[in-house]
Amino acid sequence: MRIVIAAAVATVLIVGGGVWYANGDGERRNDVRGSAGTDGKSGREAADGPGGERVPTDTRSEVAFALPVPVVTTDVKVAGSWLTDTVYVKPGVASISGYDIADGTRLWTIALPGQLCAASHHTSKDNRTAIAFEATKPRTTKDTVPCTEVGAIDLTKGKLLWSRSVSGGTAADDQKVRFDEVTLSGNTVAASGDKGGAAWGLTDGRELWKPQLNAEKCADVGYGGGETLAAVRRCGPYESLYWEVQNINTATREPISTFRMPTGFAYPSIVSTRPLVVTAKLFSASGDVSDSRDFFSIDEKTGKLKTIIPAPRDRYVVDCTFDEVEGCRGVVVGNDRIYFPTEEHQVGTEEFVRTNEIVSFDLTTGKPTSDKADAGVRHAMYPLRMDGGNLIAYREPVFGEGSKQIVSIGGDSFTPVTLLASHVRGSTHDTECAFSYGAEILYTHGRMFMSDGMIGKPRKTSTGERTCLALAYTTV
Repeated sequence: MRIVIAAAVATVLIVGGGVWYANGDGERRNDVRGSAGTDGKSGREAADGPGGERVPTDTRSEVAFALPVPVVTTDVKVAGSWLTDTVYVKPGVASISGYDIADGTRLWTIALPGQLCAASHHTSKDNRTAIAFEATKPRTTKDTVPCTEVGAIDLTKGKLLWSRSVSGGTAADDQKVRFDEVTLSGNTVAASGDKGGAAWGLTDGRELWKPQLNAEKCADVGYGGGETLAAVRRCGPYESLYWEVQNINTATREPISTFRMPTGFAYPSIVSTRPLVVTAKLFSASGDVSDSRDFFSIDEKTGKLKTIIPAPRDRYVVDCTFDEVEGCRGVVVGNDRIYFPTEEHQVGTEEFVRTNEIVSFDLTTGKPTSDKADAGVRHAMYPLRMDGGNLIAYREPVFGEGSKQIVSIGGDSFTPVTLLASHVRGSTHDTECAFSYGAEILYTHGRMFMSDGMIGKPRKTSTGERTCLALAYTTV
């Protein structure tokens, strides 16, 4: 059923979805995903809310380092990137490496028995995170190896702390369970796949639960991490399939609250766990998909619906994939609001001059607020993450210029303040790195890191830009 529905809406996702950032002529676009930063200790406070990011004395930036793309003969997934106060961490080919945030010097490398296939977006307070990977390397490029191993890594020390797997749990099914996603909440690592979900303690790898079906034939098909842990559950037989979202106890898997998705809404994605915000598309009996992606604001304590916020694709840029529960990009929750980037639109009467805005909706009432941050003429802007009461956003460059920017938008005034701006222009711009769909952007304390989530054979783009595994900018 997943394959049939996904095929039916593939065109919608390709054309209407995706936080794809155009560079003027639409040649190259970047999909951005944010990551939490740390509190700063000096400098001026950005914007007007209580946040950790400060405005550098000089916001102009330069390229600090670029990581070359490993030589491969086929496409390899290298999703995920993380930051500590001193280390930038990026997966490679069957490995994860940590680099000095200042100059890109490799500090450590963790060798994996197989390729990485999933990585948590979340980290613990002591800089640990979770990954899923293959038990072995494929013998040939045509072979596939299931993703059965889940582990925890220390991002500071560069160590794989433990790795675990689980079987199907019955005499008839003693094969290792395949996992597609992994996330982190508190001391709980949770992974999910077609047969359900499993969880382990972050510090010791102790098994907390494994895949199982209840009387209603419900199975966890994905988890959302962060401040708390939420599960997406697929329930019932094929002919009467329905979906649930549960706020769950991270130690026992017992549900704290349950919200049943309305009839017709399928494959929910979790945008935030506290407050609990999920999104899904409405499918008709014939498999047709709605043009609007609806966002459900739910009381995580009671499971009661607060409000529904529609996000029509002709008005807002919303990218949430079918096959990844934590796969929403460019949509951020904070200040009891949800922030959306609007679709790019024409400025005045000039046909090729475009811009967009970031706006918000109240998660209690579902009504639009007065928030509106303009990207500016010939620019577009997309939210990355919260920084206290402020919103950190990426302001995309004008085509042909390297004027990438990171801004902090005040939670009260909603006025953008520049934190970092690159000003590479002309022929020098052609030597910068281009990133494909799925690229991530991390920012903290005057440093911006861009990286790809998939690598392939070395190539050059139509504009002459080269590909990189990652590129770092720092304010001068």
